[in-house]
Amino acid sequence: MEKNCTSVWKECLEFFRDNLGESANYKAWFSPIKAVKLENSTLTIQVPSQFFCEYLEEHYVDLLRSAIKRTLGPEGRLEYAVIVDNTNHNNPFVVTSESGYRKETRNQPIAMPVPKQSQQLPDPFIIPGITKAKVNSQLNSSYSFDNFVEGECNRLARSVGYSIAEKPGKTGFNPLFLYSPVGLGKTHLMNAIGLQAKLNNPDLTVLYISSDLFTQQFSDAARNTDFKNKNKQKNDPKGSPDDDNKLGTINDFVHFYQHIDMLLIDDIHKLVEKPKTQDVFFQIFNQLHQSGKQIIISSDKPPVELQGIEQRLLSRFKWGLAAELQVPDVETRIAIMQKKLHSSGVEMPKEIIEYIAYSISTNVREMEGVLNALLAQSIYNKKTITMELARKMIDQIVHNSAKEISIDYIQKVICDHFNLEPSKIHTNTRRREIVIARQLAMFFAKKHTKNSLASIGAQCGKRDHATVLHACKTIQNLTETDKAFKGIVEELDKKIKN
Repeated sequence: MEKNCTSVWKECLEFFRDNLGESANYKAWFSPIKAVKLENSTLTIQVPSQFFCEYLEEHYVDLLRSAIKRTLGPEGRLEYAVIVDNTNHNNPFVVTSESGYRKETRNQPIAMPVPKQSQQLPDPFIIPGITKAKVNSQLNSSYSFDNFVEGECNRLARSVGYSIAEKPGKTGFNPLFLYSPVGLGKTHLMNAIGLQAKLNNPDLTVLYISSDLFTQQFSDAARNTDFKNKNKQKNDPKGSPDDDNKLGTINDFVHFYQHIDMLLIDDIHKLVEKPKTQDVFFQIFNQLHQSGKQIIISSDKPPVELQGIEQRLLSRFKWGLAAELQVPDVETRIAIMQKKLHSSGVEMPKEIIEYIAYSISTNVREMEGVLNALLAQSIYNKKTITMELARKMIDQIVHNSAKEISIDYIQKVICDHFNLEPSKIHTNTRRREIVIARQLAMFFAKKHTKNSLASIGAQCGKRDHATVLHACKTIQNLTETDKAFKGIVEELDKKIKN
């Protein structure tokens, strides 16, 4: 059967998926690509921006080359069609990339509905005679890129965020939709993007706002609009010359937001079941996007899982890039605390830092809360930071009841007991002490956590669920037949629970 561009690219995608899995990187950097032409063993793919193209060549050029050679043979070549402009319609031109592949740059318009322009009413936030609003950006200066610790959990989102700060509204990532559970750095990253953008261009109008405050502002504007309408009908049907300067109305509200160059709106999921607020945000979104302004949104869920948000809004959230901030691994958690301690000028024993990092695995905000409490005890109450004090702070601030036990923490306790590096558990070595440590980690993970067998196996050296079951059975048998081993198991169990 004769190959076409679609079938060739489908084979390439299968090759990428085999190598990368259904990871965030695969979804972010390969799913958006479209095959547009196959001619003389040269496949042309369309990518959303020049940055996108450069990122592929920097990080995935070998993978791309292997896929093309695999599907099209030794003569296979790859070209990129890059959408770089939405107004100029000149003919495409072709340049050669660093990898030897060619990039075809297409100036194509982006089709989208254009809302009706609202009447240019006096804006309560803008001084008459000044065309550019002087807006307090509401950015937190401590939430900068310098203070944002990069790890595998957030590398994609951070890289894209930094590129946006360099060229707001000029990349293919508009809007940028950041999502994760609470406490994993969405707000920090949004502020970092805004701060960096302002640093690069001080005249840029940047605004960070929570969805709650946005909703409150809209409610106030709607209430003022109703009041003015009723007052006009009752007292002055013809209106008076200065009526529009007395109160901020919905038109004022929309007009203000349409002057923003970079809008950062946090916790968009809080607009659920608020149709009127969604309507006005839809209008603002359209105008900003059409004007080439940058929009960055955060949520606790990806767009596909948001319930109670209008489909027309959800479809626009998918125009750019949805980037997940995942739970940081233990090394990243330790690095976050070390950075905070360094900036505070306080030293803390390594074992206490590790204990906190292993004890709090799912929420960076909680981890920093415990660290702040310990710093306060050290600085203001002149207390020595001990392991006992750390345990007390974790119980008071985080758990209050039963302690949450992570697989990372279980592995740490077991490896400390056997004097092993935690990374050894993830290797394929068959050394007896490492095999036993790995099996004990699986056994206690099944006992003390709510993780599935598949999840436990994945976090213990990428084993499958059958291996986890075998490990649990092995440990159980050894406990029943070997008194010395039973004592080790009981000792480890106490350490893990304490």
